[in-house]
Amino acid sequence: MKTRFIKGVTVALAAILLLAGCSSRSGDTKIDTDQTKKSSSAASRITVDSSVNDPVVQRVYKDIVEAFKQENPDIDVDLQFPGSEHDNILKVKMAANEMPDVFDTHGWAQVRYGNYLADLRDEAWVPQLTDTIKDVVTDKDGKVYALVLSEAKDGFTYNADLLEKLNIPVPKTFDELMAAADKIVKETNGETVPFHFSGIDDWTIGQYFDLMATPLLISPENNEKDALLDGTFDWTKWTPLPEKFQEMHEKGYINKDVITAKYSDASRQFAEGKVAFVMVNPSFAEEVRKINKDMKIGYMPVPALIAGDEPSFSGGERFTMGIWKDSEKMEQAKKFLAFFAKPENMSKIANVTMLPPGLNGVEAQHEFSPFYEQYKDVRVFPYFDRVFLPSGMWDVLCKQGTELLAGRTTPEKYSEVMKQEVERLRNR
Repeated sequence: MKTRFIKGVTVALAAILLLAGCSSRSGDTKIDTDQTKKSSSAASRITVDSSVNDPVVQRVYKDIVEAFKQENPDIDVDLQFPGSEHDNILKVKMAANEMPDVFDTHGWAQVRYGNYLADLRDEAWVPQLTDTIKDVVTDKDGKVYALVLSEAKDGFTYNADLLEKLNIPVPKTFDELMAAADKIVKETNGETVPFHFSGIDDWTIGQYFDLMATPLLISPENNEKDALLDGTFDWTKWTPLPEKFQEMHEKGYINKDVITAKYSDASRQFAEGKVAFVMVNPSFAEEVRKINKDMKIGYMPVPALIAGDEPSFSGGERFTMGIWKDSEKMEQAKKFLAFFAKPENMSKIANVTMLPPGLNGVEAQHEFSPFYEQYKDVRVFPYFDRVFLPSGMWDVLCKQGTELLAGRTTPEKYSEVMKQEVERLRNR
């Protein structure tokens, strides 16, 4: 009797444990399923790294990625936006030879990342690359390094309402730009400053030197391209750039608080009509619109600096997607790029960035579209620092420009530092 009782209890306990186990597994079905999905997706997950900083643009990327995942449920996407650390992170990954499957070349497709990128020449979207961007991401052997989502055409953003009010034509030369600046200061009694720069966010100062170096040294018929590339450039020829910048500051053409000003100040002051020109891309308008939605904003090429030359843009790749040549997910990555290359997705990116798409056949309509159409035949030169300066010189442009405005260096000394740093970095 006792034995049967013990056996009965044992059977009952076993049944209870079995039910409890079933109950537990039933309650954890979602967790188990998720883990299975994660395990499954890990086998076909691609990692994607982008340099996009603007949350609005990031949202569009995320939406496109979600649509891709809906269409390709067997491919998961790990999309990362490391912000200002993008380039530094990729440098570390290059050293370890562990790159993301897909990454933004951020203007350095051939020069910095070329040896890490797969050849995409056979992809269906390649024939659609625009004439102005094709050579930037294609080498002499025909290798195509990246899909260009947005094509950079850097010039000046300006207060169109103010220029119209003061009857100032859009400047085509640097002398005309300085004449416009002088008229703005005089006719607004100093209430509007022609240019805004930030010593805190000193990339805005570096932008002046990078943009203006092209009309001084590269775009004129008689230029310094070869000398800069072969190391024979006479750096005293750089001095006119800091001289003109210093002169702009002394004449009151630059905001007086330049050393302590922040970049975020520019959009507010621009929206309030207190700034006429900024040397940033059109997406700047997004911040201005939050303050003054009715303001008329214009966009123009960089004015010519040498007599006989014409205005130009600095540019190349803005936002791109290249594929790591050693990726184990090559086919998935190519499928991912092909999805972003669809006209409807390229159009979304063009409209939110307000930049020209890198592919032909893409319809984009935003407030800067008329300017791109107006200036479609204007020459586009690669960013000066990315072609003619060694890696590491961007900080020199920014810091020395700030030192100049702070009165802690001279134009001549600036040029000497440029020469020293170029030699040092090239011999590293």
